[in-house]
Amino acid sequence: MAYPGYGGYGASMPGMPAQGMPPQGMPGAPMGGPMGGPMPGPMGGPMPGHMPGSMGGPMGGAPSQSGYPAFGGGYPNTFGAQPPAANDPMWGYFTAIAGQDGEVDAEELQRCLTQSGFTGSYSPFSLETCRIMIAMLDKDFTGKMGFSEFKELFTALNGWKQNFMMFDRDRSGTVEQHEMTQAISSMGYRISPHALNALMKRYNKGGRIYFDDYVACCVKLRALTDNFRRRDTMQQGSVTFQYDDFILCTMSM
Repeated sequence: MAYPGYGGYGASMPGMPAQGMPPQGMPGAPMGGPMGGPMPGPMGGPMPGHMPGSMGGPMGGAPSQSGYPAFGGGYPNTFGAQPPAANDPMWGYFTAIAGQDGEVDAEELQRCLTQSGFTGSYSPFSLETCRIMIAMLDKDFTGKMGFSEFKELFTALNGWKQNFMMFDRDRSGTVEQHEMTQAISSMGYRISPHALNALMKRYNKGGRIYFDDYVACCVKLRALTDNFRRRDTMQQGSVTFQYDDFILCTMSM
């Protein structure tokens, strides 16, 4: 059952990669404008290859019969994947930035995104935004991410980045509040005007939303929607939370 606040992540957005095309603006796929070009590899050269898969709009994929999106807003689910092949283009880059434990924490992720030039001329991601990026995929609450989560995050970031650039037409690094509302709607979220107004108040600075805050908003929308969906076993848009479960879902972000 579809209902406000859910559903329809699957609608294809103008400007998104077609089926089978790699996301733009990431390794081996330069993107014009302030978001920058190819992501450098560990040795400073362009990172080889492309991210696998496609994005059918920022939230990707077709909605189910119930109106729900796939978990993670249709992004490829890499949890439980087999160990990476030696020729995986992301593996060498991941191992170069990961700590001795073979995982990436928020500070390592921030350095990775800053040094790679992912945000181009826009302000680098804050440490807090990097923390919630990891929390979105951190199923075991370690505060870190492994290789499969690392790849999934960059797939998600590509979709959000392209969506942001569609609305940042003057390349100022910001979007206006009404454009942010359109961006959220274009990702398939059906949210009440009251809830949208609360989001705008939370994430705007001087009436505009910067890229870092935009990504933080997208991360929380995805994570909280996924958490809600897992518990809505009847797919009716209503769940009952135990207090501790509610705190875990919200405060962990």
